[in-house]
Amino acid sequence: MAWLWEYDRVPLNGADRAEAALLAEIEPAVAKLVDRHLSVAKEWFPHDYIPYSLGRDYDKAPWTPDQPRLTGVAQTAFEVNLLTEDNLPSYHYLIRAIFEKGDGAWKNWVHRWTAEEGRHAIVIRDYLVVTRNIDPVMLERGRMQTVQLGYGRPMRALRGLAYTSFQELATRVSHQNTGRYSADPVADRIMSRVAQDENLHMVFYRDALAAALEVDPSAVVKAIAEEVMTFEMPGAGISGFVRKAAQMADAGIYDLRIHHDEILWPLLRHWRVFERTDLDPEAEHARENLARFLGKLDASAKKFEERRATKQERALPR
Repeated sequence: MAWLWEYDRVPLNGADRAEAALLAEIEPAVAKLVDRHLSVAKEWFPHDYIPYSLGRDYDKAPWTPDQPRLTGVAQTAFEVNLLTEDNLPSYHYLIRAIFEKGDGAWKNWVHRWTAEEGRHAIVIRDYLVVTRNIDPVMLERGRMQTVQLGYGRPMRALRGLAYTSFQELATRVSHQNTGRYSADPVADRIMSRVAQDENLHMVFYRDALAAALEVDPSAVVKAIAEEVMTFEMPGAGISGFVRKAAQMADAGIYDLRIHHDEILWPLLRHWRVFERTDLDPEAEHARENLARFLGKLDASAKKFEERRATKQERALPR
C-alpha cells in the first residue's frame, strides 16, 4: 500500500483543503450511511448461483463456438459487463485516493464496497465458464488486457461522489437489462443479484453527496454538472468498446434514452438540482450549462430511437 503513503505526502492546495474539510464535516453522516448499508446488505455466495452440473473438463472437451446458449448481443453484453467488473483493482485505487483525506467511515466504506464488488466478477465469470457461453480463453485474455490497462480518472471528492452515483446506477441498469435480454433464467437471476448490490452502492454515494449538498450546495452542483457533461462508463477502455456499446444500444440494453431517463434525471431530481435557490453565480452558470446539455442529450436520444426504429422496420420480412 505504498501508494497511499505517497499520496499522504502530497501537500494540499486550497481546493483540496476545502474538500478535506467538507469530508470531515459530513463524516458523521457518512458513518450512519455505512451502518445503514450494513444493516440492509444481504450476505450471498456466488457458488449458490452457478449450475455446476452443466460443467465439463476443458482439457477433455475444449470450447467450440457451437456450445454457447447465449448468442450475439447477449454474449457481447456479458463480456462488457464482466470485463468492467474485472477492473476492480483500479477502481479501488481510484476511490481510495479520492477519499484518502476523509477518515473513519470513508475508509470503512471503501473496503466494504471493494469486498462486495469482488463477488460480481466471480459469479459472472463462473457462470460463463461453467455454461461455456463465451470462449474462456478470450475472457482471460480480455481480463489481462483490461486490468493491465487499468482505469484512471483522477478527480476530487465531490466529483468522485457524483461519478460513482451515476456509474453505480448505470451499472445496475446495464446488469439488469443484460440478464433479461439473455433469455436465460440462470443468467437473469445472477445479474439481478449483482444489480441489487449496485443499487445499494448507488444509494450510499447518492446520499453521501446529498449530505455534502447541505454543506456546500454551489460546489456540489458544479461537481454534478461537470460529471454529467463528461461522464463515461468505466468499461470504455475495453477493446472494441465503442462497437460493443453500439450493439448493446441497438438491442436496448443501454442506450442514450436509458442514460437520460433512467440514470441522469432520477438522481438530478433526488438532489433537487434544478430547484435549489442557494447557489452562487458560478454554480448557477454551471446549472444553466447542465440544462442545455440535457436538452441536447434528449434530442440525440430521440434521433437515435428514430434511426433504430427505421432500421428494425427495414429488417422485417416483406
